[in-house]
Amino acid sequence: MSKRLENFIKNNKEEFDELEPDFELWSKIEKGLTVKEPPPKREAKTFTLGFVLRVAAIVFVIMTIAFVFYVKNEKPAVPTLAQISPEYAQQQQHYARLVANKRSELKTLAKTAPELYTEFSGEIAKMDSTYKKLNNDLATSPNQESVLRAMIRNLQIQTEVLNQQLQVIEQFNQMKKEQKNEIKNI
Repeated sequence: MSKRLENFIKNNKEEFDELEPDFELWSKIEKGLTVKEPPPKREAKTFTLGFVLRVAAIVFVIMTIAFVFYVKNEKPAVPTLAQISPEYAQQQQHYARLVANKRSELKTLAKTAPELYTEFSGEIAKMDSTYKKLNNDLATSPNQESVLRAMIRNLQIQTEVLNQQLQVIEQFNQMKKEQKNEIKNI
């Protein structure tokens, strides 16, 4: 088949050379091929260093304020004494009641010996501040049971001291009564 085509082209070569396309044909093709210019490129926005630093500073301030509010509103989970040790919690409640009762007794006896009461209340206030410090340390302590034992021991000591103070005040009051009786007898 290719031989036949070759022969045909050789035989009719003159007819092929006579036929030329129209000159206007190329201009029409060129018009159809004209490439439209692409739209102008938009310039990329650039930010100055000052602008970027201002934005970063604003973001930093907002994040800092948010963090401060978060930390301020977050309350640490304070375990109750019963959660740490129910046995120690009962002992603590028992001794706390004893201390409260002894303090009220001391206040009633303080009317007869106010100078002793002020001295004794100062000592109890020191022990009470130690107890409060231990209570505050309880939440953050890694060994909560030892802190709880220290709190109970503090209450025991307060009870003993209050008992001794009450005895001293009673002895003082008895001594005053005896002196009054002696004066009356003279």
